[in-house]
Amino acid sequence: MRDVLAALGAFVGGSDLKPGDRLPAEREMMQALAVGRSTIREAIRQLQALGMVETRKGSGSYLLRPISASTVHMPLSFDTGILRDALLQTLDVRRGLEVEASMLAARRAGPDDIALMERRLDHMEAVHHAEGTAGEADLAFHLSIYAATGNPLFGQLLEQMRGAFERFFAKPFDRPDFAARSFPFHRELFDAIADGDAETARAKTLSILAIVEEDIKDMSQ
Repeated sequence: MRDVLAALGAFVGGSDLKPGDRLPAEREMMQALAVGRSTIREAIRQLQALGMVETRKGSGSYLLRPISASTVHMPLSFDTGILRDALLQTLDVRRGLEVEASMLAARRAGPDDIALMERRLDHMEAVHHAEGTAGEADLAFHLSIYAATGNPLFGQLLEQMRGAFERFFAKPFDRPDFAARSFPFHRELFDAIADGDAETARAKTLSILAIVEEDIKDMSQ
């Protein structure tokens, strides 16, 4: 996929397309790059996540900003194949991103952001009470905090680390109770953001991630 993205970036960059222009048809890109339809669609999805391309239903994909082979960046990867080490490495990055995101969300979130965050939290709580774990609903709640910062770079950074981040929400170590002790702090985090209390939002985020770190170390023994 790395080579395909670079080749697609070079192809689009060499097509004299400007922001707002429609990308060539899938078949044309398939022929130009000698790859299948699913590969082209996955590459387009990654360009969407990076804020380079917008796909409009029934109309096609459109360029949002200039692309070249040098501007396309692949998702981050890890040298370690050990789950414990990969989770701890990712947690270091999560801590830096999520603490800042929660504080910015508390300062910047508007009524629509708060409403979305509360809907995601309500759904997360319902899933947790029904199944004992929240999984994707938990991830969706955290994504709504990133969105509330108003800074698209948070979403782009997360997309580059999505595979690593999703490991936290997929029952690591085959333990559905992983990080379950952090569940009550999510409501407290939301309340702090809704109240515009950046310092409390920071503290609650750190509390959630401290429990995650403890469970990584305890459950991997």
